[in-house]
This record gives sequence, C-alpha cells and structure tokens, in this order.
Amino acid sequence: MDFVIGGLAGAGATIFTNPMDVVKTRLQLQGELRARSEHTMRYRGIFHGLYVISKNDGAMALQKGLAPAMVLGFCMNSVRLGIYHIAEVQGWTKTKEGDISIHKTIFWSSASGVVSGLAANPASVVKTRMQAAAHPSIAVGRQHVYNGMLDGVVKIYKMEGTRGFFAGVNATCTRLAIGSAAQLTTFSTVKQALLAHGYWESSPATLAFAASLVSGLVCVLLETPLDVVNTRLYNQGPAAKGEQLYRGVFDCLRKTYKTEGLHGLYKGLGPLYLRIAPHTTLSLVIWDMLNILFSNKTR
Repeated sequence: MDFVIGGLAGAGATIFTNPMDVVKTRLQLQGELRARSEHTMRYRGIFHGLYVISKNDGAMALQKGLAPAMVLGFCMNSVRLGIYHIAEVQGWTKTKEGDISIHKTIFWSSASGVVSGLAANPASVVKTRMQAAAHPSIAVGRQHVYNGMLDGVVKIYKMEGTRGFFAGVNATCTRLAIGSAAQLTTFSTVKQALLAHGYWESSPATLAFAASLVSGLVCVLLETPLDVVNTRLYNQGPAAKGEQLYRGVFDCLRKTYKTEGLHGLYKGLGPLYLRIAPHTTLSLVIWDMLNILFSNKTR
C-alpha cells in the first residue's frame, strides 16, 4: 500500500503540472548548443511559451505527453515515496531519541530517488520526446513523431532497442538522488521544526503545504542543471549521420556551458519551479494525507 499511495500522489499531481513541463522542455531545448545571439527565440519565457504553444499547436498541446507523464509520476513516486515511507515507519531516518537524522534521511531519500529513476526512465524518454514535438514554426530540438505513448514505445524499441529507453539514465539517477534528498529531507526537517514551534499541530494539511513550499524551492535550485541535461539526452535520439550531440552527462554539461554559458544550464528555471513547486506541494500533501488516512484505518 505504501507504493500505491506514493504512485497515486505523483500521478494525480502530474495532471495539473504537465503544461509547465511542456513549456520547460521547449525552453531547455531552445538554442541547443548555440550562443544566445545565434538562434531565434521561439519562446521568450513561461507565459509567452504557453501562448505560442496554444496558438500554433492548440490548447490541448499543453497536455502533450500526459499519458507517459502520468505513468512516470506513478512509477517514480510509488517507488520513491514508498521506499522512503517504509524507512520512516521503520525508524531508519531517525536518531535513537526519535528526532530526524539528517544524514540518515539524506541516505534513504537519495537511495529511493536512484531506484525510482531506474524504474521511471523509459516513461521519461517517451514523455520528453512527445512534449518536444511541435509545429515546424515553433519546433526546437530534434523532432520525434509518435502517435501516442504506445507508438512511441514501439518506435523507440525498433530504432534504438532497449538502450533507447535508458537514454540519460545516469543523469536521471544523479538528478533524482540530489533532488529527492533535497525534497524529502527538507520536507521532513521543516515539518518537524514547525511542529516543534507549535505551528499547525491540529492541521496536518496546512503543515504539509508549508513544508512542501520550502522543499520545492530548495529542490529546483539544485536540480535545474541536471534537468536540462536530462531533457537533452532524452531528446537526442539515435545517432544522426553517425554522431550524437552528447556522449553522456558530463559531455552535455561541458558543451552546454561552453556554448550557452551558465544561462544554458538554468534554462527553463521558471517553468521548472512552477512545475516542481505545485507538483511537490500536491504530491507531498496528497501523500501525507493518504498516509494519515490509511494509518488511521489500520489502527
């Protein structure tokens, strides 16, 4: 049940945050390996991106890749939050006195993030490529045409084999180890600190909401560069003319920084925050409430 609760929380939050994920993906692929003066700005920011996508591809394009995104949200969060909740219940994240142990919490949240990255990577690849696909007038990055999630799965397997589903998996696991540690450690620590000061003792939903806001901010600042790398590794696809844009995580980081500067590593920061913040808030609040609900029923 721990894994199902985590999965439902992640999938439910994805429905509301997917449009920001679409914009974030386009911004991160825009001007790929080009200096800012050498490419046309298809998207000038979050709201311009929302407008341009709606105008050229239709309003429903803001939900591109929703099916694999929900599979991703369920797989990733069922594993990540499920493992972490078991660690919490078993007391593996606490000191002998029963307080939050920072280093134990970091370990279990990072470990759960790595395992969830492995489980969810195939869905991430399909999702990113479907979100990047656009009308030629606003297309950025390599374009992959899939008629839905299952068609994407079949085409990736035919053209790239099993390896295609694990493009960028090193970056994924690294990002999730860092992001999960930041998210869950901050969430647990802030919750404990707020309770210790007497805040929202009788309102668990408000308590979870406040802790998740802080958690989302910390998470996005640490995750963005690796999220850019993830997006580009997912989207590059099979070698074109015998060459791939990137040979791996560090090659992507190096090339992006060299050609686009620090700005390139923080492309999509705004929509990533507007996706991660509500996604973190929704998923952690839903997760917390479901855990409370089911724990009360089993008593």
